[in-house]
Parts: sequence; structure tokens; C-alpha cells
Amino acid sequence: MKELAGRLAALDPDAGAALQVISYFDRLIEGRAGLESLVRGAAVLSGCPARLVDEERGVRVRVEADGMRRDDGGPLDPAWSSAPLTPDGPPAVWLERTGVPDGVHAMVLERAAAAARVVLDRTRGRAPAQAREADPASVEVLLDASATEHARRQAAVRLGLRDVAAARVVATPEGGPLVEAVAGAGDSTPTTGGRRAGIGPAVPVRDLPASWAAARTALRFTAEGTDQDPGPRTVYADELGGLALLADTVGPRTEPGPDVRALEHAVATAPWAASTLNAVAFSTSLRAAAAELNVHHSTLQDRLAQAEHWLDWPVHDPHGRLRLQLALILRRLHRNAAR
Repeated sequence: MKELAGRLAALDPDAGAALQVISYFDRLIEGRAGLESLVRGAAVLSGCPARLVDEERGVRVRVEADGMRRDDGGPLDPAWSSAPLTPDGPPAVWLERTGVPDGVHAMVLERAAAAARVVLDRTRGRAPAQAREADPASVEVLLDASATEHARRQAAVRLGLRDVAAARVVATPEGGPLVEAVAGAGDSTPTTGGRRAGIGPAVPVRDLPASWAAARTALRFTAEGTDQDPGPRTVYADELGGLALLADTVGPRTEPGPDVRALEHAVATAPWAASTLNAVAFSTSLRAAAAELNVHHSTLQDRLAQAEHWLDWPVHDPHGRLRLQLALILRRLHRNAAR
């Protein structure tokens, strides 16, 4: 299909683009992608925000042209391009653009609607009662607070969570969410495979959307654990406390404050600055920080003297150390976008 689309594009660009759209959504269906992935494909391919709205099944998904999900896009505009899931049904797939859709946009609407119908029929109340193979779409339904209770119960059954008392969600930078059953209070080690991960709290299965939201927030507080991006690779939402409130106001699109800018200056000036300042900020003492960095105590003292000059505040006293801790945490939030 890709080769055919390339040849056809040389003769008819619109036809080649249409074939690529068809191939794209076919691959999503074959990979059992979830609804959000389908809407994201429609948004990115069309270059404008896209929505899937199915009131009967309680589905509302909106994705911006940059691929980020943002459901707070305001009311639907009847003038936007749209397509129904069935010939006689109401508009369900929307592109936030006015005017008659051209060939590519019309094909995006048609294929996105067809793909959404396949996923919805499989996951939102029309699946057979017997157990089915778990798939990303079932996980998406289970974690979608806007889905009906009936649909989410069915998704839990398909995922083998019918008789589970408590579960939690693990969020990672790549791939979909991981839902884990929690055996008891002593079961505290998630299956992360060494990846960066935000760990949501253990909750009853019906409350997993809240665990998913908390896991995504916790993920933003993680770091790569490298010299240039030091910090924890795994963060538990339960342990964030009031720090979680920072995630609501700080992100890649917000302007860094003076302390974060000073920290970035220090990191750009010396290759050891990020790891050194992180160790000093979060170790129990300077000697513990030196041991963590595998440097002599006097070497650490020399580094700190230079770093304090670049930061323009001391980090030895409690107030300065708190400023440093907060600057490091804010730096992660600026670097890590919400999922």
C-alpha cells in the first residue's frame, strides 16, 4: 500500500494522500488501537483539532492538531466538518474546520468514523459476555471517567479484573497505561520493566480513572536518571502530597521562573552541575551527596561554590536548599508534558 501510494502521489497527489489515510487507519484497526489513538490520527492527518462524540455511549474525546488530548474545547459548531458512525446516525466524528471538506479531509472523516465504529462495537456494550482477549481499547474504556458504568464493568471483565478488590494504573512516557491488580497492602512494587513510570494509587476497580489521572501527574515528576536529567525514574502519586498541585500550573508551555532559569544556566555551564545540585538537594547531608556522586568532600565543596555563584543564592542553608529542591522539581514539570 505504501509503495502504491507513493506511485499514485506522483500522478495524483490527492489520490496518493487518500490512500495513505486509508492505510493509516487500517493499521490502527489491525493493531486494536483505542479511541484516543483514532482521534489523534484524525487530528494530526487533518491538521486541525478532531473530536469523537457519541452521546449514546457516553464518549467524548478531543485531540489538538499537535496530538495532545484536550477535552475542554467548548461546544460543537454545526458548521464544522463531521461524519456519522452509521448512515442514519448523528454526526460523531468532527474536524474543527468550516467549509466543504476537500478530498483528504473527507477521507479522514470517513476512515476515522469507520474505525471508531469498529472500536466502539468491540468495547462499548456490544461485545459478547464471555471473556475476550485484553486490548488497548478495553483499557481505554476502563480508565475513561466519561464511559458508562456498564461499559466500564464489561471492560474490567475482559481485562480479568472482575473479582479484583483493588488495582492501580502505571503511566509511562511510551506505550499505553498498564493496569495492575494489587494483592494487598504489602504489594508495593509495580511492573515497570526499568522504564520511567508514574504510579497511581491502589483503588477499587470502579475508581481506576482517578488512579490513571494521578499516575499521569506522577509521571511528570520523573526524570531520566542521567547526569543531565537527574532524579527518580519512578514516582508514586501517593507520595507527592501538595507537590501534585504544581502540575496543574507548570508545564512545557509556561514560562520558567527566575530560579529555574538560573538552574538551567548552571546546567548549561558545567556538565556536572545537574547531578551535583540534585544530589545536594535531596541527600541527607553533603557527605552523603559526595558519596552518591563518588567525589571527595572537598571537590563537592568547590563545585557548590561555583554553582552558588551561577544560581545567585546559597544552597547550604535550609531556605536555599528548599529553593533548589523546588527549582529542580519545576524543571522536570517544564520538561515533561502532560499525557
